[in-house]
Amino acid sequence: QVQLVESGGGLVQAGGSLRLSCAASGRTFSRLTMGWFRQAPGNVREFVTAIRRSDNYTMYKDSVKGRFTISKGNAKNTVYLQMNSLKPEDTAVYYCAADSRGTWTNFSWDYWGQGTQVTVSS
Repeated sequence: QVQLVESGGGLVQAGGSLRLSCAASGRTFSRLTMGWFRQAPGNVREFVTAIRRSDNYTMYKDSVKGRFTISKGNAKNTVYLQMNSLKPEDTAVYYCAADSRGTWTNFSWDYWGQGTQVTVSS
């Protein structure tokens, strides 16, 4: 089992920045591919970014490329999402997820955090 706890959400003006954190426990962190998803009201949950367990290779949703950065802090079993140049359309609940058995082309996303609200005002 893996437990994921997100933090760092909040209210920010358009153009501002936030950094989300996700603390993982219960399994060797280096064996997990980590990701962030988001869900806006009335929308389905969508993929934002992921960082691969083996080599920290990353991928991003097109609309966040160049603005968001995912990174790992191995010493603290934490994954971060640095969000810059935020836009109102980035408003959503952001979820941390962990993948213990999938592949880079077929994720399993076995574990989820409880979510943290990010609101970007115009």
